[in-house]
Amino acid sequence: MNEIPARFDVLGVGVSALDMPTAVASIEGWVDRRARHYVCVRDVHGVMQCWRDESLRQIHQRAGMVTPDGMPLVWTAHLAGFGHVRRVYGPDLMLEVCRRSCSTGWRHYFYGAAPETLELLQERLRVQFPGLCVAGSCSPPYRALSAQEDRAIVERINAARPDIVWVGLSTPKQERWMAEHRDALEAPVLLGVGAAFDFHAGVKPQAPRWMQRCGLEWSHRLLTEPRRLWRRYLTCIPMFAALMLWQYLRGSHSGR
Repeated sequence: MNEIPARFDVLGVGVSALDMPTAVASIEGWVDRRARHYVCVRDVHGVMQCWRDESLRQIHQRAGMVTPDGMPLVWTAHLAGFGHVRRVYGPDLMLEVCRRSCSTGWRHYFYGAAPETLELLQERLRVQFPGLCVAGSCSPPYRALSAQEDRAIVERINAARPDIVWVGLSTPKQERWMAEHRDALEAPVLLGVGAAFDFHAGVKPQAPRWMQRCGLEWSHRLLTEPRRLWRRYLTCIPMFAALMLWQYLRGSHSGR
């Protein structure tokens, strides 16, 4: 199979035209070949951040994969002629890769979140996937790291010899971190999965599946974290819809 999946355009962001089995197969190929890539898990909010920030958009263009994390991106793919595309939701991708690694023996490293969240995350994943190989974890400080601290973290991760580094720093911090550290880290695959650490650790609740399928997960998150998210969703979603309508009418939604 093609190591780098084809993409379709969403407001200048090339989103990978794939489904969950294809995403996992691509990751498996990278690990087998020791080919270094990073994966961005993209929703509407992330696309809008890229639309406003050229440097962030370029980070996504250099990614080995940009998964359609939100249902609006899946619907866009279908309009662009990629009818096979299905949602590749970050938390689900994490579980599928962990499930696959039980037979492949991949080593996992977790970077991000609070120490107690990392501990819960690893405990729960080990219960769900007996034999899961956890190479290590690191909870970085919220402040900016010094050059010396950053080098120490890179050395720590490389010494653990992971095949996959899961990055849970939230968007766009995690995408910038992966792009900046891709060459320094020896692990073949870096995956930025945002809130997946909190969800799988049981720290935050996920939206019901029916809401996820209908593209209403944003409303669940808004109800659970209104103070933090109200501005994001009440401004981001209408603007995204208007811009996508404009893109579609221009006929610039085709794949490439």
